[in-house]
Amino acid sequence: MEQQALATFVAPVESQVASGQFVCAGQKRERGFAVLLVSALTLFALAVHGYHPVAEDGGLYVAGVKWLLDPALYPHGTAFVLEPMRFSLFAPLLAGLVRLSHLGLPWVLLALHLASVWATLFAAWMLAARCWAQRAARAGAVVLLSCWLTLPVAGTALFLMDPYVTARSFSTPCTLLALAGALDLADCSGPESTRRRGLYLWAGGIVLAAVMHPLMAAYALWATLMLVCVRSSWRNTRVWAPVGLSVATLAAAACLERIAKPESADSICAALTRTYWFPAMWAWYELVGLIAPLAILLAFAWASSPKPPPHDSTAENSARQALARMAVAVGVTASLVAWLLARAGAAAHLVARMQPLRAFQIVYLVMVLALGAKLGEWVLRRSVWRWAAAMVLLGGVMLAAQRDAFPNSNHMELPWTTPRNPWVQAFLWIRGNTPQDALFALDADYINAPDEDAQSFRAIAERSALPDYSKDGGEASIAPELTQAWTVGQAAQQGLSSRQETDARRIAALSPLGVSWVVLETGAATGFDCPYRNAAVKVCRLR
Repeated sequence: MEQQALATFVAPVESQVASGQFVCAGQKRERGFAVLLVSALTLFALAVHGYHPVAEDGGLYVAGVKWLLDPALYPHGTAFVLEPMRFSLFAPLLAGLVRLSHLGLPWVLLALHLASVWATLFAAWMLAARCWAQRAARAGAVVLLSCWLTLPVAGTALFLMDPYVTARSFSTPCTLLALAGALDLADCSGPESTRRRGLYLWAGGIVLAAVMHPLMAAYALWATLMLVCVRSSWRNTRVWAPVGLSVATLAAAACLERIAKPESADSICAALTRTYWFPAMWAWYELVGLIAPLAILLAFAWASSPKPPPHDSTAENSARQALARMAVAVGVTASLVAWLLARAGAAAHLVARMQPLRAFQIVYLVMVLALGAKLGEWVLRRSVWRWAAAMVLLGGVMLAAQRDAFPNSNHMELPWTTPRNPWVQAFLWIRGNTPQDALFALDADYINAPDEDAQSFRAIAERSALPDYSKDGGEASIAPELTQAWTVGQAAQQGLSSRQETDARRIAALSPLGVSWVVLETGAATGFDCPYRNAAVKVCRLR
């Protein structure tokens, strides 16, 4: 009787399994869980990492979008506004979205930031789903990524993801999608439909990344090719193809450096201000940021595993090992290129300008997903309290770091909030009370001034300004045609607010360049007419 009852129960179940009903239902449940988890983690990430739409590189892109929306803006130094848009469709697409939506740029920026965070976390889930069968492992990978989104990538001046919208905000999820597609594409044991889906994911991710950020897309393409090699079912291909790809990369970089024309003195000066291009100029702890991820991933890549962990198939075990091995190969090759060819004393800096160590963003993404998966699988498991404690602890560390990075600004600079940063308040006054064609001067390194929090003058004030040392210096280092204007502009603004500076010297340095207004720190001595001042700065007419 018991056998008959068991057979009665098992028979329909076997029929459903054979027809794929249980598999489809399980996949739908996992997708539903992933959507809910990622949606919740998007809001969690916003709360932890904050939102600063016109800070740092975000201000460069926003100024470009504002110019596209109103070409009457920035009549002076327009080339510095247009430079970030040269090879990307990000700014034109954003400007088009503002026109179509009629929502206004601040609201569109917020919506896109949330969308980019959501897309990054969901793409990370898709990649993790190919490497771990357990839900706890997949969730751990995505949770840790949401906690560490603003983790610095060694000494490259990159974060895993910025707390503002740039072209990288969308090249990053596209890179993760391309990696997931490459895993499917190289899975010879799977059905043809899986490989076809992988081809679509890989090609779509690379193309979309290229539209947004061609340089990061190039590193994504390189990483996915490396992943296909190490995922191959043929042993010789797994061993020798990655070696050949690395050697070819080194040879191509050496050829580029060899044929590069010697640079002008101004171009070399601009390049040398970007110390993150040259690993020989890094601090010791920045070098640890290169070595430590590779050591961690080596443990994942070549860990002895005679049998897969519980619930994991051989394919998933193979996929995560291939992902880790790819990251190690990419990281080692990029490090060799940078150390051998990105040299400060070179006559040309073509390879340094391409910033090969940016490929470490992929290395860090893989490392975070692998660590998060192990955390979820081994430690957190099914304990709600453990998950909550881990998120509070890991997220709290990054929250403290972000508050330290932007101590004088609202943690979330949302469209409806009133800014408390005194520099931002001054820039907003300038927008509403000075002529649109005015040319401003600020201290060359105003971005790093106390209380400034790297807020962008052009993006907020919507006025032209002489090139600054930091952000405009970065543009000049990439575009040599801007170096002369940058050299003259930032030199004229050196020490503008220092106690030793006089109005006569300010006039002598700035008047020939057409400057009509200056922004000085409140403590600077001046006899200029200053119609606006606050605790940090004052805005003055240049006589």
